[in-house]
Amino acid sequence: MSPAAGTPWSDPVAAPSRDAGADPASRIDTSKPHTARIYDYWIGGKQNFPADREVAEKVAEAMPAVPMIARANRAFLGRAVRYAAQQGVKQFLDIGAGLPAAGNTHEVAQSVHPDASVVYVDNDPLVTVHGRALLADEDRTRVFEGDLRDPKAILTHPDVTALIDFDRPVALLLVAVLHFFPDADDPAGVIAALTENLAPGSHLVISHAGSDLLPRDQDKLQIYQKAAEGAARDHARITAFFEGFDLIDPGLVRVPLWHPTEEPPADIDQYWMYGGVGRKR
Repeated sequence: MSPAAGTPWSDPVAAPSRDAGADPASRIDTSKPHTARIYDYWIGGKQNFPADREVAEKVAEAMPAVPMIARANRAFLGRAVRYAAQQGVKQFLDIGAGLPAAGNTHEVAQSVHPDASVVYVDNDPLVTVHGRALLADEDRTRVFEGDLRDPKAILTHPDVTALIDFDRPVALLLVAVLHFFPDADDPAGVIAALTENLAPGSHLVISHAGSDLLPRDQDKLQIYQKAAEGAARDHARITAFFEGFDLIDPGLVRVPLWHPTEEPPADIDQYWMYGGVGRKR
């Protein structure tokens, strides 16, 4: 989503025009920086342009931890998807997916189950236009423009109903999205609506900026609070989003610490993003 397209920061850069009558492609201006493309640059993607790279470098200079967190969050996504697939899940609903890049959900899931179905949802027309073009030949993968605040519209969208059978387990991915939604948007209610009818054995994957992980240094704290602008929440409040799900060990932890495949970084305190996976009872 934009800015919640998996981005761990939300400085106001130019977004596409929201002219409802315009063709989606006409709403994309590559001469201006865009949050989804900046995130894409940080994680090593190729769907970015000079304006995006310029801002990405400036942000990285001011806040060196942000690109590291973006990459760690991306790696967490891959490990979580692989874990769910290895538990037998073959259906994935990725909301706030961001631009397709190497190691995306469908690539990981289909490396375990070639017949896995993946539906990407994002509220950013740039993401959906790029996604449809890049995934045009993927018959088990769809992408469409939708808003997390309208869960019913997402669950009943033709692309979802075509590929997702809610009588079987589904992995619902809300990765680096919820911290862009203040309490007034009732994120807990949105999650409840999305998960109410998921079959037992379904998985819920969440990563979220942790307010209790932000650095105590006051100068850095102001920068990090802006980076997590929206609604950074503490461990207890994020854990509450898993109501009805059993958290998989090691629970809700800093993203590099969830089922790591390599030694955790020495500067682990710099990673102010929590990640966890739950299994529906």
